[in-house]
Amino acid sequence: MKISTPPLKLSRRGFLGTAATAALLAGPLGRTRAIAQEPIKVAGIYTVPVEQQWVSRIHKAALIAQERGDIVYDFSENVSNTDYARVMREYAEAGNQLIVGEVFGAEAEAREVAAEYPDVAFLMGSSFKEDPALPNFAVFDNYIQDGSYLSGIIAGAMTENGNIGMVGGFPIPEVNRLMHAFMAGAREMNPDITFQVSFIGSWFDPPKAKETAFAMIENGADILYAERFGVSDAAKEKGILAIGNVIDTQAEYPDTVVASALWHFEPTLDAAITAVQNGNFTAADYGVYSFMKEGGTSLAPLGTFEGKIPQEALDMVQQRANEIMSGDFTVEINDEEPKSS
Repeated sequence: MKISTPPLKLSRRGFLGTAATAALLAGPLGRTRAIAQEPIKVAGIYTVPVEQQWVSRIHKAALIAQERGDIVYDFSENVSNTDYARVMREYAEAGNQLIVGEVFGAEAEAREVAAEYPDVAFLMGSSFKEDPALPNFAVFDNYIQDGSYLSGIIAGAMTENGNIGMVGGFPIPEVNRLMHAFMAGAREMNPDITFQVSFIGSWFDPPKAKETAFAMIENGADILYAERFGVSDAAKEKGILAIGNVIDTQAEYPDTVVASALWHFEPTLDAAITAVQNGNFTAADYGVYSFMKEGGTSLAPLGTFEGKIPQEALDMVQQRANEIMSGDFTVEINDEEPKSS
């Protein structure tokens, strides 16, 4: 879908009107449904609590779709990888027409279940691609590298030491690409920035993430990239700044979280719902719906950091955001494991 966006004017007070947010409003979220249809049954299967950053965006999008009357939604959280296939079968047997989840740790088993239920649509977070031989199994991932890049520009302008700490869960593509984009954005403002990169080996272990962040602060970091919960707690305790990821936590950390790259799952889920309703759901990579052009990512408003970001950084954010929307600039997608540098 081609989106036409007029030139944007970025000011400190009007940051919510950046190209990132304009994309959100102009993309699939702004589509109107020409014909009312019966709600479809949708189930979500999550290996972590729905409060966890990544899953919370899927859950939120499903709740919004349910409030619109498009779906009837049920979900299970904290499902272990060893139990994932069983839960999938139960939801398929219960008549759900679309099953959404994340199968990073149960990829082979999930695809086997999907093959057993060819009339059920499966939309799964995955590090792998779609398989034409399994037409009812589509994949997605949070390709929010556009927003991550813009948040990196802000971090690059705010660091005084030129030393940024980055704490991630696992070095898998969905994490790696966001870290690389963030690092590239920071280097737009300061090409000599150094990065401390570490992975805690868990999607949800705030104490471990916090301890890892403390070590980075001791080693000179004055800004932290909070890919996991717990990192912003360390930043708050030590009086330094943090950059959020996927969700906006500034309300909880008003003096700590400067900016966040947000993930909006609504375009992804809405596209899948429409496909199921129209009877043309098929194997595809839904990751493109996370791009800024599709409304899948934006920067959180500056909020408490209004007036504290150098204008030079805001100007660069405006320039790059406009170029991303117009297609004149593309943020590189680099899925390789990032290293400290």
